[in-house]
Amino acid sequence: MQEIKRGRRQVIKTIGAALAASALPTPFVNLRAQEQNFSGKTLRLLTWSDDTGAAALRNIAASFTARTGAKVIADRADGTSGMVAKVKAAGDRPTYDVITLAGVGAAGLGDAGLLMKPDLDKLPNLKEVAPQYRTGANGFGVGYLLWSDGLIYNTATLKTAPTSYEALWDPKYAGRIFLPPPEWAEAVDLAIIAAKMNGGSQQNIEPGFKKLMELKDRVMTLGENPNQVADLFRTGSLDIGGIYSPAFFPDQIRKPEYKMGVTYGMKEGFATQLMFTVIPKSHPGDSDLIHAFINHSLDAGVQGRMAADVLNGPVNSKAVIPAASRAFVPSPQQIAEKAVLHDDKALAVVQPAWIKRYTEIFSA
Repeated sequence: MQEIKRGRRQVIKTIGAALAASALPTPFVNLRAQEQNFSGKTLRLLTWSDDTGAAALRNIAASFTARTGAKVIADRADGTSGMVAKVKAAGDRPTYDVITLAGVGAAGLGDAGLLMKPDLDKLPNLKEVAPQYRTGANGFGVGYLLWSDGLIYNTATLKTAPTSYEALWDPKYAGRIFLPPPEWAEAVDLAIIAAKMNGGSQQNIEPGFKKLMELKDRVMTLGENPNQVADLFRTGSLDIGGIYSPAFFPDQIRKPEYKMGVTYGMKEGFATQLMFTVIPKSHPGDSDLIHAFINHSLDAGVQGRMAADVLNGPVNSKAVIPAASRAFVPSPQQIAEKAVLHDDKALAVVQPAWIKRYTEIFSA
């Protein structure tokens, strides 16, 4: 999980291309690939070396093998940058069939000419995915999970979950709040949210920084270290903070002694980033096998179990989240009603200046 976190923190800063959603051609063609018997065939998967990669092997690869008989051989890399390096090093040699990674990596590999665009007609489960989450990275990526940021709150001091980001500005929590550090994408998202709350927008950010100035002397810490943030909740030192994802501390937030809750039910919505599955242009497996695997990753049950494991949002609108994780994962209904995907390409242009402004506010 640490590697995907680092990739998420830097996604806007390092992004090389827009994650432009594309329309899905219709009608869907429910080809035999989804349930075809692939016994004796092998698919080669590249994923993260952290907990997210392990969850992909448990929830996607293992169940795909059980359903189709195909063997999945996994290689794991140290973060999205490590996966990009492996694919570039392989060049034209057929090495991997499928890769799961963050958007910045998908866009970069697409721009480098190392990916092929998927045949969307071979992905019938996409009919349950909202258009904005189906594809991105200039059409080379298929969305398979949503990194989701909400408000983290102390369940002992806040008896009900906040319904607005205004809770961060409530004077009774002064000195007991945390915010994301300036270099993280979450800080950029927070500035946009503050702007909208103060009559501005992503294109008119000044009202956002004016509103953030009101928090200048109220912040206990900028949450660079998620373990430290979790411990401050455990000791009763923090009341609320964000925007932040429970995926930063998936173990602690499930334990009652940490007194941590997360909410995505803010009237202003919550920020998300799409993560992708991509197909290398040079791949050893056959097309039906590859598309069957990607389609399987979008299955409602698979989506629910994967989202629950890593505390990310599902893209399948009919995903079934296991009961034990529903308090920490945005529901398909919340995603449909409140999730916000920002223009990462535009943000990449302004982020250096925004980091400077944010740092100036909270460094003293």
